[in-house]
Amino acid sequence: MHKSGFVTLLGRPNVGKSTLMNGLVGQKIAITSNKPQTTRNCIQAILTLDGAQIIFLDTPGIHKAKNRLGEYMVNIANQSLRDVDLILWLVEPVSFIGGGERHIIEQLKNVRVPVILVVNKIDMVKKEELYRVIDVYRNEMDFAEIIPVSAREKDNTDKLVSCIVDYLPEGEPYYEEDALTDQPERHIVAELIREKALHTLNDEIPHGITVVIETMKKKGKLYEINAVIICERDSHKRIIIGKSGEMLKKIGTNARYEIEQLLKQKVFLKLWVKVKKDWRDSEFLLKDLGYRPYYD
Repeated sequence: MHKSGFVTLLGRPNVGKSTLMNGLVGQKIAITSNKPQTTRNCIQAILTLDGAQIIFLDTPGIHKAKNRLGEYMVNIANQSLRDVDLILWLVEPVSFIGGGERHIIEQLKNVRVPVILVVNKIDMVKKEELYRVIDVYRNEMDFAEIIPVSAREKDNTDKLVSCIVDYLPEGEPYYEEDALTDQPERHIVAELIREKALHTLNDEIPHGITVVIETMKKKGKLYEINAVIICERDSHKRIIIGKSGEMLKKIGTNARYEIEQLLKQKVFLKLWVKVKKDWRDSEFLLKDLGYRPYYD
């Protein structure tokens, strides 16, 4: 008997969805940072086991949208609840249930598939507090399972995988055994550059940037990649470039290392910075930059 199915990871921004998914499949598929709303698209990662294949959908964190990009992200997260076999709802180990969590609870009460509550970051609290968290959420809705984990420390993640398989339907694999994601390499490369920008820049700018790969060519044992960091203000452009280009150089150096790990080749990476004023609120620019599902 073989099992296969699609599993959505749902939750508020910065709760650890991408970290958990990357840890479960054993390779970085989705970028991570300590800044909320890092994930902007529905990213698919594939875990193939003996007798089972799990296709994870990592979604943008559900939040109150402040612009068209935010609306796109929330819409993607909401759409991910449809046509899946199982939902993993990640929460932090806090016994107070805020408005954002209650909004998600109301959505989950209307789904027709099992919901597993995953209490993440258990390495940050004592067991007594964890028990309180579980009790509070258990009283809110009927979960198929409640499983505490630490995505960062990979604590109890084996149990989570085993539990996921239990709830998957019987079926043949959807992807080849060695497949890890449906994301094209260009998209992953662009996201790795954006991740390094998130890590390097100050708090105000990262939400207002995106990355476009203009060219990506393999020449012998070398990949030549030309990429553009898009920002919203001339002042942001100056910060991203930095004094004598030092900030942009740091972003490029850090990104190139991880891109080389991904492609398993040496990489020549060249970065530019362009300003597209208020691109996050422009329907035309969002579509032009690849944020299409919300509109199509």
